[in-house]
Amino acid sequence: MGSLTNKQPRIFSAHHGNALPPCTRTHQIGALLLVSVTFFLTRLFHQSFSPCTATSFGGDLGSSDSQTLVRVSDAGYLSWPNRGYGSFLSLKIYVYEETEIDGLKELMRGRDGKISAEACVKGQWGTQVKIHKLLLKSRFRTRRKEEANFFFVPTYVKCVRMMGGLNDKEINQTFVKVLSQMPYFRRSGGRDHIFVFPSGAGAHLFRSWVTFINRSIILSPEGDRTDKKDITAFNTWKDIIIPGNVEDGMTVKKPTTVEPLHLSKRKYLANYLGRAQGKAGRLKLIEMSKKFPDKLECPDLKFSGPEKLGRAEYFEHLRNAKFCLAPRGESSWTLRFYESFFVECVPVILSDQAEFPFQNVIDYSQISIKWPSSRIGPELLDYLESIPERDIEKMIANGRQIRCLWVYGSESQPCSTMQGIMWELQRKVRQFHQSHETFWLHNQTIVNKNLVEFSKWEPPMPLP
Repeated sequence: MGSLTNKQPRIFSAHHGNALPPCTRTHQIGALLLVSVTFFLTRLFHQSFSPCTATSFGGDLGSSDSQTLVRVSDAGYLSWPNRGYGSFLSLKIYVYEETEIDGLKELMRGRDGKISAEACVKGQWGTQVKIHKLLLKSRFRTRRKEEANFFFVPTYVKCVRMMGGLNDKEINQTFVKVLSQMPYFRRSGGRDHIFVFPSGAGAHLFRSWVTFINRSIILSPEGDRTDKKDITAFNTWKDIIIPGNVEDGMTVKKPTTVEPLHLSKRKYLANYLGRAQGKAGRLKLIEMSKKFPDKLECPDLKFSGPEKLGRAEYFEHLRNAKFCLAPRGESSWTLRFYESFFVECVPVILSDQAEFPFQNVIDYSQISIKWPSSRIGPELLDYLESIPERDIEKMIANGRQIRCLWVYGSESQPCSTMQGIMWELQRKVRQFHQSHETFWLHNQTIVNKNLVEFSKWEPPMPLP
């Protein structure tokens, strides 16, 4: 064996057998110059031949922001920051078939199987259907469970419940039955399973969510329900806030139902379009509109019956103000926040607990205003009135660039909600799957506590 004190052998030239000449100061300076010139020429070449330039949507962001915020190219293409996400999407998502698991069809169609996806795709809860249908067509879908990074569980429970297809007790029992038949759910404790809960109730639609899916990834527009529940179903570290379902007539169909008005043609400083619902913030706005009718519009809108407001009429009202007020209702999120971007009205958030999509990469202070709900009053109108028109126009322009992220289109489109969801899911990919019911042996075999190999787990399985 060689001694630890042996000297390292000298390096010799392959051609002459002579020792290489020493690296001098001149050599070092020359090498540095070569690297610098190469870097400069490479950057120059890249900028000269790039088909489109990408800029952070704020326009005047510093270099540090441009590396961490979403960017939009001149051609409308979205560029997600590399930090924490990677340079390209690489996912595999398995979508459970409704006939694959006993009970899953009931969570989608009701006990009698009569509720259709077409009926459920309408209204602000249509995201539960849209996300499912888009995943079925996604290039990231896999039909092989063993290679999947995630498992999507399609349910339309908000719609099914609203249409009388299942009651709360039936929803709870059916969810438990479905989960007990999923070996991969058991393998990871549900960490790699995705559920959509599209309403303000969030995951509370499944009463026993705390027991059974508290580790799963929940997609929901709602980030807080502590007003009515002891615990919120939203966890900022694992769940994803999704936009509400703005109707297609304002997002994907051309021409849109209603076009934005120029600022100079808008009649009101601000508006609130919605019901009072006995909520303090909404009641204050309605009272303010009576005192300041030239500044604040709060019409008595009918959302049902013969005087029901049509969708075109609704958006015609919404576009007639510079600022669209979005107070808290039954829950913290409001569809009005997302709708305001499509009539180019600056949203003013009056809901302290509200959460928003893709906060990792969007600076919401550049596209909206958040005002304390405890200070709703004339002070709010004075503040809004003091904002220079050029600042309003800048916020509208920023929102115009980023609103494509509120549109439920394919992830293959230049910019869409699904693209944002995919990037957020990519951050959550786990190489290894385990739970307190999962064990492994020296040969990488995954077993349960009875040492039964994963491939032999048979449903129904006990749940925690």
